[in-house]
Amino acid sequence: MQGNSVGITDTIFRDAHQSLLATRLQTKDMIEITELMDSVGYHSLEVWGGATFDSCMRYLDEDPWERLRTLRKRLPNTKLQMLLRGQNILGYRQYPDDVVEKFVAKSIENGIDIIRTFDALNDTRNLEKSIEATKKYGGHAQGTIVYTVSPVHTIDKFVDVAKRLQKIGSDSIAIKDMAGLLTPQMSKRLVERLKKDLDLPVQLHTHYTSGMASMTYWTGIEAGADVVDTALSPLSMGTSQPPTESLVAALAETDRSSGLDLELLAEASKKFKEVLEGYEKPSSNVDTTVLVSQIPGGMLSNLHSQLKSQKMGDRYPEIVEEVPRVRRDMGYPPLVTPMSQIVGVQALLNVVTGQRYGVKSKEIKEYVAGNYGRPPEPIDEEVRSMLVEEGEILDGRPADFLEPGLEQARNAIQEWMMQEEDVLSYALFPEVAKRFFKSRKQKQGAAR
Repeated sequence: MQGNSVGITDTIFRDAHQSLLATRLQTKDMIEITELMDSVGYHSLEVWGGATFDSCMRYLDEDPWERLRTLRKRLPNTKLQMLLRGQNILGYRQYPDDVVEKFVAKSIENGIDIIRTFDALNDTRNLEKSIEATKKYGGHAQGTIVYTVSPVHTIDKFVDVAKRLQKIGSDSIAIKDMAGLLTPQMSKRLVERLKKDLDLPVQLHTHYTSGMASMTYWTGIEAGADVVDTALSPLSMGTSQPPTESLVAALAETDRSSGLDLELLAEASKKFKEVLEGYEKPSSNVDTTVLVSQIPGGMLSNLHSQLKSQKMGDRYPEIVEEVPRVRRDMGYPPLVTPMSQIVGVQALLNVVTGQRYGVKSKEIKEYVAGNYGRPPEPIDEEVRSMLVEEGEILDGRPADFLEPGLEQARNAIQEWMMQEEDVLSYALFPEVAKRFFKSRKQKQGAAR
């Protein structure tokens, strides 16, 4: 192994509970272990972004901005990190540049140090504004390669994405493997190329879904990866990340030791297990079917629950077969939010109706029209003609066609607005935010 210590980013406060507890971990339970976590010496803690923002308001009746401020106050010695979907911010569609810039500014103002920004299509045009804004407001901009497997995704193409990310201002590069498909050998080859062709730190992020994650990290670290994402053991493995303690112990005997204190980690882990007693027990099972289907675990479980609710659970195997076909038709987009939802819903419609593209979702029509960006490969021409007319296709950066959105959002929430951040919550999730604002106002009235 090459020298110098490996940085560890722990995902326990974001991706780990998003993956294993459906994003339901409450802030009051997080703060039970903040003091211990702050003393560990992590490279960073991932605490915000992804689906946690939406879930705070939708399911927990919590203000996501207040969560961030609370964690910032209780983790004074540790860098805090978030996941941003580029021009999609934390939602499922493209947002105007003024909303993206303001969101990034407020995220940093409220306590975020590192913003990992990704685009579901690896279209770096959709990352320009978020990276520019992160730099402008003093944050660390981590540009992301979304890793996937297909006939058109090669190491050369991933490295080209990384070079574009460097060109638009990224301070580091993350490899984001949302489905656990990155093999140990591919991890080694990709990290070696990135370290050779770019002069930026490289961070590895994968999920334990297929059972390969720890091996993938080991070979990536051997090849020179600077930082890896793990999760404290009570919320590790399964569709989460590899356990922090195991990797720290394994690296301790190499010249790439993380330097983290195993006893402190064990103490934090013990305390966190007690906190989790109030939650449904998470599954840490491995699902190797992803190695063949290439469909992320979260996407599979969503499709399964949608079918069960419609009393059509027996059609599930057909949909699992249809997803790769739709993905191929669509130019092999990586199956990450929002593309996993778009492809999954269309596959479901194709199977349930018995007619491929006979019924089309609004989102797939927008995708084919270029509203989400440039696909990895051109969309199948015959399929494209079934979904949109030639003249409907956008040619350019999607956000350039959007009207500014901040003032419209501000005007819509005058009677409920209590902080500037409320404008952003509403701009991203209007209906969810409105319900949350009304509930907040009622609680305050009752407390008087």
